[in-house]
Amino acid sequence: MKKAILFAAILLVANGLRAQLAPHLATDAPDFPKLTTTENAAPYAASITVADLQSYLNVLASDEFEGRETGQEGQRKAADFIAAHLESLGLPKIGDPGSYFQNIAFTAESWDNGQIELTVNGNTYRHLSDFLSFPGTNSNRERFAAGQVIFLGYGIDDPNYSDYGGKNLAGKTILIYKDEPLNADGISYLTGTTELSPWSTDWHRKLETAQQHGVGTVLIIDPDIKKSVGEARNTLLSSEMRMGEGGEAEGRYANNALISSTLAKEIVGEKFKKFVKLRDGIKKSGKPAHLDLPCRLSMVQKKNKRQLLGSNVLGYIEGSDPRLKNEVVVVSAHYDHLGKRGNSIYHGADDNGTGTSTVMDIAQAFAQAKKDGHGPRRSVLCLFVSGEEKGLLGSEYYAGHPVFPLENTVADVNVDMIGRTDKKHDDNPDYIYVIGSNRLSTDLHDINEAANAQYAHLELDYTFNATDDPNRFYYRSDHYNFAKNGIPSIFYFSGVHKDYHQPSDTVDKIMFGKMEKIGRLIFYTAWELANREERIRVNVTDN
Repeated sequence: MKKAILFAAILLVANGLRAQLAPHLATDAPDFPKLTTTENAAPYAASITVADLQSYLNVLASDEFEGRETGQEGQRKAADFIAAHLESLGLPKIGDPGSYFQNIAFTAESWDNGQIELTVNGNTYRHLSDFLSFPGTNSNRERFAAGQVIFLGYGIDDPNYSDYGGKNLAGKTILIYKDEPLNADGISYLTGTTELSPWSTDWHRKLETAQQHGVGTVLIIDPDIKKSVGEARNTLLSSEMRMGEGGEAEGRYANNALISSTLAKEIVGEKFKKFVKLRDGIKKSGKPAHLDLPCRLSMVQKKNKRQLLGSNVLGYIEGSDPRLKNEVVVVSAHYDHLGKRGNSIYHGADDNGTGTSTVMDIAQAFAQAKKDGHGPRRSVLCLFVSGEEKGLLGSEYYAGHPVFPLENTVADVNVDMIGRTDKKHDDNPDYIYVIGSNRLSTDLHDINEAANAQYAHLELDYTFNATDDPNRFYYRSDHYNFAKNGIPSIFYFSGVHKDYHQPSDTVDKIMFGKMEKIGRLIFYTAWELANREERIRVNVTDN
């Protein structure tokens, strides 16, 4: 009786929490359910153990694997290690002929020494300090000079608001803000609500628009340039990687750079007061404005390119139900990391050795269930992707070249960094951030809540699931390449810690007991997705 009362209380709390989390969910969302298919799952969930997780991670994050940088020998060793594990489970080779691999050609692009320069009014500014420019969104360019910069508001061209207004900007340099105009109440002039439009969430759109209008250079004011540089530094110090033969940016984006507020003030110069008045006027009225800014600007952007080969690794457990086995539940994790910088190895134990190890153990659990005659009704694809640290490239490649049709893909369950705690949870390690679960499907959200209430009893923290989360984690892990194709996706994440993207992200700091609990929660959620009678619905009206 006490257990029943406790469980009922958990259900009430979960329903209340779901109402707070999901103001945009469809109104026909069901009440929070109890799982219906997990009667045979317990022994397989129990096979996800600390011992297994340690054994996998000790190899993946070892010195021998040299940080697993995509296209390097360490990544290839990691791919072989994962493939050997899948072969030991007796899983079929569904990748490129006779293998577990989905091979991907990449182009690595980097700036030559001394070939990324920006000078304004005779003052030279430093890359990765005063400004930030990505090789992959720029074309090769010798020294470029301009005697004028045009302030063009937010660089938006939308039916609800346009900064362009028929201006002739061919070959011009424009200065814009990174986001979009909001009124004093935080209402967007583009959406009419507090929700931001894609013009804020994807600044590449502004670069494409500028290119279409013939703009030569886009300078984007980034008030938090230090944070942007910190997030990009390790990638840019090695190389930025793109799929294919390279050159994709040529003709697609206007050349560009993110610049600090200090650098922007240098460009604005003596017109600063007028500039501020115009900027504030846009916010107040929702009407665009522009300002010509005389200044002497020069820029050099010259790239090195080299061809590399990476690979996704595919672990496939075929479904047992003749009617449902063509539907696929994907359980994903990226296995690449940052590699080496000089003699320093970026081990990537938590990022994302923990996710990789967990999905390896989940593959083992499903494979054993199938051998025992309790295999999933739908098929399960354990997808280990490379290229995440280079811009979610491996998952992007799979979404563009799926082994199983995307329309048959039920959900993506993504695991990325689950072995540590952040400052917020120092006193309670038994938590996990859940991101994206309710963005497309109430069923996915409810299933995970039910699995946790019945089996894991972790604190589910939805802080980073908020649509206005400034960290934008929803857009920064591999699940997003499924979600943007309309596939319900859930992302498990334990947060950022002081060793994030540092050589000190090592195995000795991993909390394997925490990993085990989270791994079992993920398994129960995937089990229900794979075995329930009805496929989960895509029923969110506005995400």
